[in-house]
Amino acid sequence: MPIISQFYGIIISLYFNDNNKHSVPHLHVRYNEYKASYDFEGNILNGSIPPKQTKLIEAWIIIHKEELITLWKLMEEEGRIFRIKPL
Repeated sequence: MPIISQFYGIIISLYFNDNNKHSVPHLHVRYNEYKASYDFEGNILNGSIPPKQTKLIEAWIIIHKEELITLWKLMEEEGRIFRIKPL
């Protein structure tokens, strides 16, 4: 999965596979041994992340929501990605 941002030990990736369309645009987050998926509203879809890092991730998603939507569409249409600024 391509890494689109990193901050405070949090790694954020976005993956889009044309052969297996995802139903909800989302991102994947790793922090140490924790893994989770979030939608672009900051809601956790599955997995778990410690509360402190969850607040940072939710803030980052809110700040970069428009970029995330644009990036998802770009990946869907052209298979391209770009990086998004960290916190």
